[in-house]
Amino acid sequence: MAAPTKTRTDEQIQREVLDEFKWDARLQPNEIGVAVKDGVVTLTGWIDSYIKKWAAEDAAKRVRGVKAVANDIEVRLPTSAERTDADIAAVARALEWDAYLLPGKVKATVSKGWVTLEGEVEWQFQKEDAERVVRRLSGVRGVSNAILVRPTVAPSYELKRRIEDALVRSAQTDAQRITVEVQGDKVVLRGTVRSWAEKQEAERVAWSAPGVTHVDNLINISL
Repeated sequence: MAAPTKTRTDEQIQREVLDEFKWDARLQPNEIGVAVKDGVVTLTGWIDSYIKKWAAEDAAKRVRGVKAVANDIEVRLPTSAERTDADIAAVARALEWDAYLLPGKVKATVSKGWVTLEGEVEWQFQKEDAERVVRRLSGVRGVSNAILVRPTVAPSYELKRRIEDALVRSAQTDAQRITVEVQGDKVVLRGTVRSWAEKQEAERVAWSAPGVTHVDNLINISL
């Protein structure tokens, strides 16, 4: 008989989030405050680039026991990293050369260093890739991703089974703990998994199915 899983305390999670920050070469742990309540991590403080803010959130989600992350970190750019909106908009044209995107599908507008992405793409991974490109630009203070996912194919009548089969194939998910509900081109995921990474992987699998325009990820995290 397997031993019962020991519940992780907020103090343990807080300590391991800080350890993960020390492990991540992109971050300076002394810049970021970490508070944990009932497995929900709140990040505070200020850092000198938007990519670091995203990296801190990503690092916190890697820690076992984290159920959600509230990222309240403020981006304060040093003078050397300040860019005009026109400069950022010009560099954001790199999206036109992104191998995952078709030219003219995504438009970036900039206001006070905040970039808003708009347009339509066929796949969720294209929407996410466009945001990743912009995150790395010097001078960016934040990103709003308003890109719409509009598949060019209709969802298959076998959509539910295909997603369930893909979850079984994935080494990062326990398919028996996840249920899939299909409502036209919308997928609803339910169940209980052991980590944020597993929850995120289940959502990625659902988005990978042709014809999906929305994924409602209602999976809970419990050790």
